[in-house]
Amino acid sequence: MEKLAIFDIDYTITKRETLLELYMFMIKKNPKFITYAPRNIISTLLFALRLKDAGKSKETFIRFIDGIKEDEMQEIVKDFYEKRLCNILYQDAIDMMKKLKKEGCKIYLISASAEFYINEFYKIKEVDKVIGTKFKVENSIHRPIIDGVNCKGEEKVKRLMEEIEKEGIEVDFKNSYMFSDSLSDLPLLNLVGNGYLINYKRKHDKLQILKWK
Repeated sequence: MEKLAIFDIDYTITKRETLLELYMFMIKKNPKFITYAPRNIISTLLFALRLKDAGKSKETFIRFIDGIKEDEMQEIVKDFYEKRLCNILYQDAIDMMKKLKKEGCKIYLISASAEFYINEFYKIKEVDKVIGTKFKVENSIHRPIIDGVNCKGEEKVKRLMEEIEKEGIEVDFKNSYMFSDSLSDLPLLNLVGNGYLINYKRKHDKLQILKWK
């Protein structure tokens, strides 16, 4: 049986929200993208007030990718990882991946963030699988439309199980690990025998809290 070490991404292995980082990176490359800012701010506020669901809010925020060709996007996300993403990783997260990899765990990153850019985390040599929210690509053109369901909460468990079945592996969940900054990941945290909250500001009765830097 295989043991898994599952990690959320935003605020778990990274110090900042990766989609916002991507947007700021795109503005720096081309200031025209600043025109999306007012709509993004409104969408974020509506989500915070629970007047808009996470998936629709994400589709609104990520409209700046609309029309970008696949080959151009590959260059953008490669550049984004090298110049921005790799610089906002918690060293403690990387150290934990290395430790658990040596102990025989497969390292899975499962996030609500868009898969087309978090796939760059495969550049971390310990990472075996990256799972995120899929967005549509039509005729090699990126569209700001979620392909399927936003990869959050119970959907993360569903996507994980699909990957496990696809790979034909049997998982020892009792001796597996899950790391997240948020209780929205309780479905995954409850699935494993070793669940941890990262930099969580309150106490929790069942889950151990780790302070990562």
